[in-house]
Amino acid sequence: MLDWDNVRVFLELTRSAGLVDAAKKLGIDHSTVSRRMRKFEEQVGTQLFDRNYVGYQLTPEGHRLMEYAETMESTVFAATEELGEHNRLLSGQVRLGATEGFGAVVLAPHLAQFCGRYPHISVDLIAVPRFVSLSKREADVAISIERPQSGPYVVTKLSDYRLKLYATPAYLARHAPITGVAQLAQHPIIGYVDDLVFSAELRYMDNVAPDSLRAFRSTSVLAQYHAARAGQALAILPCFVAQQSDELVPVLDGDIDLVRSFWMISPSERRNIARVSALWNYLRTAIDLNHAYLMGETAAPSWPP
Repeated sequence: MLDWDNVRVFLELTRSAGLVDAAKKLGIDHSTVSRRMRKFEEQVGTQLFDRNYVGYQLTPEGHRLMEYAETMESTVFAATEELGEHNRLLSGQVRLGATEGFGAVVLAPHLAQFCGRYPHISVDLIAVPRFVSLSKREADVAISIERPQSGPYVVTKLSDYRLKLYATPAYLARHAPITGVAQLAQHPIIGYVDDLVFSAELRYMDNVAPDSLRAFRSTSVLAQYHAARAGQALAILPCFVAQQSDELVPVLDGDIDLVRSFWMISPSERRNIARVSALWNYLRTAIDLNHAYLMGETAAPSWPP
């Protein structure tokens, strides 16, 4: 029989930056982590990690064991919640992961309203320019621009959203009128760092303006937004981000019209916990009300009654 405490240490080591990081998260000494993993490998009868200058790297056997270990973890967590009746209480912590722009511009104000309605629920918003990992327990709910293809998740489409090409009136006044997409090759366009784009859904520059000058690039859509406001270049931005400022106006409106989608995802064993369910349902209602806002058809957000 596998010792759950060793399984827990094993999982933390696979999710951490290294031995010292895992030990810190577990609240034990790093030498204890190392010793327990060696005993754990003896118990299962195979080598789980390659130990080298990079750190602890999972072997093929370690990867296979991780699937079973994560199932054990989910079962233990679900049993703890159920027996403790925590899943029926509208209290406790919920962690929500989202893309940076959507999290900062759309979700943050609505989460403030949510917390006002549910004063005993605390919400952590993880708004980052990357995917939030549910398998590594980074969040209870994630909002992504890609639908997961597999996994023990509950998934719903939250909303479509629109992106357009923007510039400041001052920039447009300094240049000849832009009347067609082909002319974009003569203009600098702000975009993402190509080799750090975390989703193919964000590689729209290759289709819209492949020959344009990319003088400034950033992994952050909010950095792109603020750079565009400086009036030195064009930028493709979500409408809900660009319309935060009167300094940005659409360029080639109607010719450049990109639509992407947001998906809301939660691990199956966490979806029906009361505090998670309350946040899930609130976000469904709030984002349904803001479909026109996300599509750039209205300039102001709407609020659930």
